[in-house]
Amino acid sequence: MASRFHESFTRDALRSYFAEFISTFFYVLIVIASGMSSRKLMPDASVNPTSLVVGAIANAFALSSVLYIAWDISGGHVNPAVTFAMAVGGHISVPTALFYWIAQLIASVMACFFLRLFLVGMHVPTYSIAEEMTGFGASILEGILTFVLVYTIYAARDTRRGGQQLSSTLVIGLISGASVLAAGPFSGGSINPACAFGSASIAGTFRNQAVYWVGPLIGATVAGLLYDNVLFPSQSLDSIRGVSEVNVRV
Repeated sequence: MASRFHESFTRDALRSYFAEFISTFFYVLIVIASGMSSRKLMPDASVNPTSLVVGAIANAFALSSVLYIAWDISGGHVNPAVTFAMAVGGHISVPTALFYWIAQLIASVMACFFLRLFLVGMHVPTYSIAEEMTGFGASILEGILTFVLVYTIYAARDTRRGGQQLSSTLVIGLISGASVLAAGPFSGGSINPACAFGSASIAGTFRNQAVYWVGPLIGATVAGLLYDNVLFPSQSLDSIRGVSEVNVRV
């Protein structure tokens, strides 16, 4: 335990935290700014399907790009749900996961604060659920879509499948954009607790915030455990970490 805690403060670990901070900052900045841009150009953005498409495209492009720049440094989580699944699966230590969370959440809040500070007169949009949706239903929807996202991440990063970095990041971005198209009108299509937390913090309202944490964390964990232990079980185990030496590299 002591050695794992020490590993969380090595030079490489600090680089990983900074990479997560930078990547999450850029991702949240672009995603939230795209929503603000839609509202600026279309006052009725909430009922205009064009704004949904804009958000999905921004999400896909942004996630693909930030994953590419952080891929070989921090693993490119950019999402507390991904980090949680990796920690539960033994791919990273718990102390490291906690520092990833801190970096991601601070980055998200700072990105939204930046938008609020410089885009004068514009409110930072928050994620909300449709009137016909219950909190439980919205959480289930967010959880299922996060399951799909995290399962895709595991598959894309698995060296046994021969995936390439560029194509892998593109695939992950595409599934994220597709999730926004599927869930945007119902639960907001966050599938990223950091993104929801940052916008809620600056907007000053945490209504239904549990929807964007409980469902995604559970969905991500199930996806990671299912991939590692059922569909593509590890062939050889690291004697220290107890995880595959050729599986998901973080």
